[in-house]
Formats: sequence, C-alpha cells, structure tokens
Amino acid sequence: ELAGGILFMEIQLWKEILSPYEQAVDELLLKFKHIIKDYRSQGMYSPIENVTGRVKRISSILDKMQKKHIPMDHIVEEMDDIAGIRIMCQFEEDIYKVVEIIRNRKDMSIREEKDYITNVKASGYRSYHIILNYDVYTIKGLQTIQAEIQIRTMAMDFWATIEHSLQYKYRHNMPEHIREKLLNAANATVALDKEMSSVRGEIMDAQNSFNYKASVVADILTNIQNLYYVGNQREVVKIQNEFYDIYQKDDLEKLEDFSKQLDIIAEGYKAQGL
Repeated sequence: ELAGGILFMEIQLWKEILSPYEQAVDELLLKFKHIIKDYRSQGMYSPIENVTGRVKRISSILDKMQKKHIPMDHIVEEMDDIAGIRIMCQFEEDIYKVVEIIRNRKDMSIREEKDYITNVKASGYRSYHIILNYDVYTIKGLQTIQAEIQIRTMAMDFWATIEHSLQYKYRHNMPEHIREKLLNAANATVALDKEMSSVRGEIMDAQNSFNYKASVVADILTNIQNLYYVGNQREVVKIQNEFYDIYQKDDLEKLEDFSKQLDIIAEGYKAQGL
C-alpha cells in the first residue's frame, strides 16, 4: 500500500511538473497554425507547411536525467526539450524565414539558436533548433519554461526520423556499414532540397494560385450559405446555379467578379436587417 501511495505521489508530481509544458505546446501550436492560416487566407505562400508538437515522455525524461546526471529539482532549468515543437517547411530558404518570424515576435524570446544546416552534424543530421523562453499563465501564476523548436524541410525530417529509430535500436553503437548508408542518404536529402529550391518560384506560384482560388470559393460559399437565412430562396438557388456555371469554366477573373457582386448583395441584406 505504501509503495502504491508513493507511486501515486510521483505520478501526481510528474503531472504537476509537465502541466505547464502541455499548456505551452498547445499555445505554441495554435500560434504557428494561425501564422499558416494568415498567409493562406491572404492568398500568400506560407513558409510553414505544417507544425506538430509534443511533451517529452516521462521515460525519455528519466533516460536523459540519468545520461546527463540532471537532478530532479533541476530539470526545468537544465532540460530544454521537454516541450517540443516541430515546424516543417517545403524549402530550405523557408527555414530562415521562419527563424525571422520567431525573432520578431514579442510573445516568445529566443534563449539559444543552433544551426545544424550551416553546421551539419557528423552523422549527417540537418535541422535548425531554437530554444525559447516561453511564458505560461497557470492558476499558480506566471511560469517561464523552456521549449525547443525544430525547423526543417520534409527531406530533413524523413532522414532524422530514420536516424532516431536506428540510434534507439543500437543504443548509440550503430554498425559502421549502417552509419555509412545513413551518411549517403543524408547527402541525397541535401541534393533533393537543392533541386526543390531550384524550382521554388514555379512551385510557389502554383500553390499561391491554388490557395487564392480556394479562398475566393470559400468566401462565395459562405455568402451563399448566409443568404439562405435572409434571402429569397428562389433567388439564392439561382445564385448558387450561377456560381456552379462560373466555377466549371475555371476562370478566376469571373469568380472574383462574382464574389464582389455577392458581397454587394449580402451587404444590401445586412442594411435591410439593420
């Protein structure tokens, strides 16, 4: 019973320690997702393709504490990756744009930067790491914690995921022939990122055009939906059919004109309602 009580206390203690980190990950994810949304809603190319986050598992924290001889009461100061955010970019150039975005924000302050793209690790690992001081407001008040942000391309991430699994399997005693293959694969990801960068302009134009059209269509559909509640049903069905006709012609200019006309109709109904 006593052992069970101690274990429960430990679990409660871990929950208390990790709770602000979970809050930080949730908040940071929301903020970076909003950056993507802001770019795309304005028909612009987003340097962030997607973002994920996690709080380090207790077993991983214990492993690191043991390996680096970190006492329990020093993990907040000495462990900088309990809260982790991974930002994925399509192109290497985007990584440095994301770094600038973070540098210019007032709601997160950079503690340390590690550029493993300019200074590739011996293993072939490439990524850009930022350690943040991030403020979370809990019921106990303000708490400043550390969070690690990894910014990388999808090619870098693919390689890093494989390498991480192999390091775990071999417990840092990786056979030489596997290490060599990994290094060759790392060089291949460098070549892939360079090739992607060479057609970056064309890819961005295509994606911008697609995102802008999607945004115009979304606005039109929202307006049509709103008109169903306030307008003449027959008129709304007519508007909807007209939209489908224009949409099938795949003419962006006509879609834009239609969207503007719809805005005027919607404003007219709003004015009547007032």
